Amino acid sequence: MSGPRILLVVGGGIAAYKACELVRTIRKEGGEVTCVVTEAGTKFVTPMALAALSEKPVYTTLWDLRNEAEMGHIQLSREADLVVVCPATADLMAKMASGIADDLATTMLLATDKPVMAVPAMNVRMWQHAATMRNVQVLREAGVDVMEPDEGTMACGEYGPGRLPDPIAIWQRISWVLGLGPVEVAPLPGSEPEPTPYPGLSQTARLPEPEPQPDPSQWQPQFSEPEPEHGAADDLGLGGLTGSMISRGLKKAKKAITFGHDEAPETQSSPAAEGPAGSLLISKKGSARGAPPTDPDAINHLVSRHGEAGQPEHFDAIPEDGPLKGKHVLITAGPTWEPIDPVRYIANRSSGKQGFAIAAAAARAGARVTLVAGPVHLETPPGVDRIDVESALQMADAVKRSLPADIAVMVAAVADWRTADIAKEKLKKRGSAPPALLLTENPDILATVASRPDRPPLLIGFAAETENVIQHAKEKRKRKGADWIIANDVSGDVMGGDANAVHIVRGDDVISLPEMPKEDVARILVERFTDALV
Repeated sequence: MSGPRILLVVGGGIAAYKACELVRTIRKEGGEVTCVVTEAGTKFVTPMALAALSEKPVYTTLWDLRNEAEMGHIQLSREADLVVVCPATADLMAKMASGIADDLATTMLLATDKPVMAVPAMNVRMWQHAATMRNVQVLREAGVDVMEPDEGTMACGEYGPGRLPDPIAIWQRISWVLGLGPVEVAPLPGSEPEPTPYPGLSQTARLPEPEPQPDPSQWQPQFSEPEPEHGAADDLGLGGLTGSMISRGLKKAKKAITFGHDEAPETQSSPAAEGPAGSLLISKKGSARGAPPTDPDAINHLVSRHGEAGQPEHFDAIPEDGPLKGKHVLITAGPTWEPIDPVRYIANRSSGKQGFAIAAAAARAGARVTLVAGPVHLETPPGVDRIDVESALQMADAVKRSLPADIAVMVAAVADWRTADIAKEKLKKRGSAPPALLLTENPDILATVASRPDRPPLLIGFAAETENVIQHAKEKRKRKGADWIIANDVSGDVMGGDANAVHIVRGDDVISLPEMPKEDVARILVERFTDALV
């Protein structure tokens, strides 16, 4: 059985340590890996470690007389089926896009006639910088397959897109680029991947859809095209040779690789509900709905029947005029349920009443309102598009798909944690010892929205506190990157109740409202949102 030959270029970033896991994953699936490490990359992972895992020499410099006597950098670039740059740092991608060849890695990338794939990893601000976005666009136009980074907490403590994807996800992308089809990859011992966000959804099924590529049958040899004008080849970013040869190299690679079968093995995935355009959005409901609430007025046991999960219910009764006419307001409300097994779940006492009241007030002000609602038993306000979800992962997806917006008000009480592994069967009592629950962190929806390029002009978060309310709200506003934080003291009966007393925290400016019905709180907040946009 022969597998793909991968030339792995390891850049100089903290994520370089994951290159070792990637080498193991590729070899576990029958592939061969040869590693090229930049000088900066050797500061994070040693060539000896990569050589031991790949069982091949590791290359670090152009100035090896024995190798370069035979033009080793060119030979390296031609022997692989695919060149994978992982991690692709901002510096390395800038050099690739500009055609700079000042070390072994960049010289080899400029000389290759094989397909190239880049896996970025860097600080969220570096990833979102205009220069990086421009370089990514240049590389993609030149034929380089650039993966989107994952979102999460960075080594520097910031949150957002920029994390290196899991090595298993990278291998699946490699398989797609080389036309090997979806490949089910067993997790490596001690490196279990994050659990599937939606029960019953396989790892392969949740892999992000790759960028659309041209139909291989339509590719034409570049030598049949007219000669470009002087300087046109440089516009490809990787030089004329790479730009003209990538498509042919990819076609040859797909023909050259076999796995001992006519077709790659198919993977099985359980059915899941689909969101807009067939995208995987919301899992099938009912996986964790059996546990009765301890307080029916606070934890609303029944999920609203307003439409299917993930599908907005649309009302046309929007006022013809109003101060927010033409504006899109995105609101989250209610709790999230994090399933433990088919019967039990982790929840909180949020009723969703304040978020629903804000949605109603915004709709009355003429806005187009999207309400992402956790499991609550509340009527949809007139003029509001509602999306029902259950878990934090589902809410994060729904919010992402509802952007852009002019105002985003994150009212929902999103669970900070979820179980790392949802039990397929009801957990049974065994002796006197309770079952051990392994928890993993949920995505921070507010911080993620704050770090996105399409961040709403006005981003508002809520803080439910039991002590030092204003101080904690000020800290949360800075930490999350929100414009305002609406804070309230929930040590009493606010959750599930009909009244609220809030503090509007805007930097050092704090406006405290006395206790009043939640509908009145919503009306005042929407008036202030409107004033802030003018």
